[in-house]
Amino acid sequence: MPQSVDLLVLHAHLLTMQGEGVGYVRDGALAVRGDTLVDVGPSEALSPRYQAAETLDATGCAVLPGLVDAHMHTVYAVVRGVAQDVANWMQKGLAPFSRHMNDEAARAGTRLNIVEAMQAGTTTMGDFVRPYPGWAECFAEAGLRACLTPTINALPPGGMAGWKLGDLYPLDEDAGRASIDAAIGICDRWHGAEGGRITTMLGPQGTDMIGREQLLEVGRLAEERDLMLHVHVAQGDREIDQMLKRYGQRTPAFMAENGLLNDRLLAVHLTEASDEETDLIAASGARMALCSGSIGIIDGIVPPAQRFREKGGIVALGSDQASGNNCSNIFNEMKLTALFNKIHYRNPEVMPAWEVLRMGTIEGARAIGLGDRIGSLEAGKQADFIVVDVDTPNLLPIIDAPVRTLVPNLVYAATGKEVQTVVVAGRTIMRNREVLTLSESEVRAQAQGEALRLGERVARDPVHRELHLLCAMQTGKL
Repeated sequence: MPQSVDLLVLHAHLLTMQGEGVGYVRDGALAVRGDTLVDVGPSEALSPRYQAAETLDATGCAVLPGLVDAHMHTVYAVVRGVAQDVANWMQKGLAPFSRHMNDEAARAGTRLNIVEAMQAGTTTMGDFVRPYPGWAECFAEAGLRACLTPTINALPPGGMAGWKLGDLYPLDEDAGRASIDAAIGICDRWHGAEGGRITTMLGPQGTDMIGREQLLEVGRLAEERDLMLHVHVAQGDREIDQMLKRYGQRTPAFMAENGLLNDRLLAVHLTEASDEETDLIAASGARMALCSGSIGIIDGIVPPAQRFREKGGIVALGSDQASGNNCSNIFNEMKLTALFNKIHYRNPEVMPAWEVLRMGTIEGARAIGLGDRIGSLEAGKQADFIVVDVDTPNLLPIIDAPVRTLVPNLVYAATGKEVQTVVVAGRTIMRNREVLTLSESEVRAQAQGEALRLGERVARDPVHRELHLLCAMQTGKL
């Protein structure tokens, strides 16, 4: 007699990510009960085995694990485009806008980024922001899975805007204490909330942005609460300059000496890490978050993810922030990661499509400590998956012999617009590209309104004259 399930997905090009590859199942099926996958396999095996409350015919579609965006700053979607094509992007592009970001603008940015990422197939968002009222609630309402990192730093009020480039940051212990306390409050309230759909990490923004004693305190708090540390590491020459001036050490050596390089660390970017430093971090068991689009745009650099992987390290993909990267789309990150590394190494075999697809799914999940729950389609795991229409001109034809083209086509030709359905913890939160948990029109209108008001606040502040894009504006280039 057939077993009852809530959802049965049939006749898909199924990419399970089981094993060492993509785990392809031709004419594959999924059975979902509650928030869990109870069976995965060929349609001919599952169809007679289950009686479903809802059946989804995925003919002409690929079904794969929901994408993992391991490192984001969602609030900055509200200032998309303000910090590209400039040097010193943080201080001379983003900082004047960050200085005037209020809670309403931050919330509008997060909600816009949630809709954008969801529509491109992201089901897990690793958000790293200074907490504001309603931040975690945005993800709870949207139904996405979130790994939230409340930003911890000791930068004085007002941030970096107006600081002279190259000056040592004036760290403020009181500001550091307040941000630590706020972060602990978020973690204690939200870690494991929403049936485990929301988890947390502790996030020193960078080793250059908080004093040594407070940094070590955060490390101890992470151990006490069994949380990971989410830290920008060797993220640019600005950070390295600060570390050498303050401690006489580059970031990786400083972290190693202070016991912060271990498997509790998610190290973001590694933009300026040397080969030896990359090897040291990988050997420690730390994981890496790679933001190819962002670092390509704001620094013109290819981070050492290939070497990190060669040394046995796990690499996740992240989109970073829309003020620098311009989009939050893991399909985009997969393609850029493959292309940038092939160009960098002058080797077309580096970062093949199947590897970057794993980085966007199962490796991303492992990197943020959720590999036992998500990232692959296996019985017993959470039912987080996406349905992607591959019967589109940019993805056709799909052939199976003598070589299969599905994965290269997804990685090199998909835009994210092909994602039709998104399921998180067994709940359909987008169907036929309609977001079911939020009003997309309302989200778009709020983001546009808050962006205009934020721009007006920045324009009234003399610090806006330091924006590097002003010259391009004034000469009619922008």
